[in-house]
Amino acid sequence: MIVAAGTGTAASITGRGIVKTFGGFTAVDGLNLDIRSGEFVSLIGPSGCGKSTFMLMAAGLIPVTAGELLVDGKALTSPLTDIGIVFQDHLLLEFRTALENVLLQAEIRHLPLEPARARALELFAKLGISHAADRYPKQLSGGMRQRVSIARALIHDPSVLMMDEPFGALDAITRTQIRHDLEMLWLETGKTVVFITHSIEEAIGLSDRVLVMSPTPGRVVDEIAIELPRPRPAHLGDYPSFNTHSDRIHDAFRRFGVIKY
Repeated sequence: MIVAAGTGTAASITGRGIVKTFGGFTAVDGLNLDIRSGEFVSLIGPSGCGKSTFMLMAAGLIPVTAGELLVDGKALTSPLTDIGIVFQDHLLLEFRTALENVLLQAEIRHLPLEPARARALELFAKLGISHAADRYPKQLSGGMRQRVSIARALIHDPSVLMMDEPFGALDAITRTQIRHDLEMLWLETGKTVVFITHSIEEAIGLSDRVLVMSPTPGRVVDEIAIELPRPRPAHLGDYPSFNTHSDRIHDAFRRFGVIKY
């Protein structure tokens, strides 16, 4: 059975005492969280702390070992189809144009192609890549490829957008611009977003809340509500609260020995 959270809506995600083991290794232990419908939430923590593992569980791609994972209040026991996922690697097919890569999602889902094409071109315009629709991935910059992957993840109007280090391979200037583009899309669509990152600036710059995770086995050790104006400014350091939030995340990492200075 495939579970759909409700196309065109924004789903909530709830975890209670989640444990995930792989053989004798415990990746996540006692993970508790609530992600509200339409909320932008970042998970930040050291490598190997279970951030990506949680995302895969929340997508229904791997089962929890123990605990309870709910989507819109219903137990998640099989894969969600009503989600969009963006990974660090764009995963575009080299033999298809940018537009064709996005429409592949519509083809697989048997969506009407003409409305899907119109939606894809609309997303391209909002992401600033209208000129790239007929180009192949090898003709695109890294930032443009990642924008295509975001359009592909949104073409079917999912209720949840999951993003796993999507800007990790991009340069600082491109990351700032694409962060803004993503925020504007989110403000327009109201999707629930689960954003995994190692970047404190990205987490604060995009999120309604930041969940700080401990080293393995992962669990949430701090929850920070981000109260900065939206759209967020490019120069976050101009706001005293940004530095307060950043120091709080650094302090958590120091307590757990993730950073030492």
